[in-house]
Amino acid sequence: MKEKYMRRTFEEAMEHRRSYYSIGGDSPVLDEEVVHIVREAVKHVPSALNSQSTRIVLLLGDEHKKLWDIVKETLKKRIPAAAFAKTEAKIDGSFACGHGTVLYFEDTAAVKKLQEAFPTYSENFPTWSQHTSVMHQFAIWTMLEDKGLGASLQHYNPLIDEEVRRTWSLPESWMLIAEMPFGTPTGEPGEKEYQDLSERIKIFL
Repeated sequence: MKEKYMRRTFEEAMEHRRSYYSIGGDSPVLDEEVVHIVREAVKHVPSALNSQSTRIVLLLGDEHKKLWDIVKETLKKRIPAAAFAKTEAKIDGSFACGHGTVLYFEDTAAVKKLQEAFPTYSENFPTWSQHTSVMHQFAIWTMLEDKGLGASLQHYNPLIDEEVRRTWSLPESWMLIAEMPFGTPTGEPGEKEYQDLSERIKIFL
């Protein structure tokens, strides 16, 4: 089981961040602390030309469960009945059973403005927007981990995008990037293998 929360250095927090697929619906911290984590990340995580294109939707309680009902209903229409039972069990046992979900979006309207303002780099801005989203994902994931919460990163988009925007009345320009269910860990994460760093890093002095 996950060790009791203790304040860590950034390096220690980064090392302990893992994918948890066994999570419960309770939380070792108040929801206000999760809200604080999201606000701090959105305020301070960098973005290309300070575009601040990332948008976050935090779902708690029944709103969290509503999201995973959407995922199941969407997949049920696309997966053969014989195979759907396994998919439903995975969603219910690893994601819907959690305490909440963080939805990561990128505002394509903000990206378009940058493309118009800097046409020389127009083709780069969608990629840089993805970079911005990934930094938010990593920051929030690590901070949740450091508070004693387990999380994983899921990608049921773009299948659920339209229904998600409709359900929570979100702008059409918000493009869903990822879903991060979180909750108190009820099991250990799987073993993680590391490639030889000498094959991944080159240092020149």
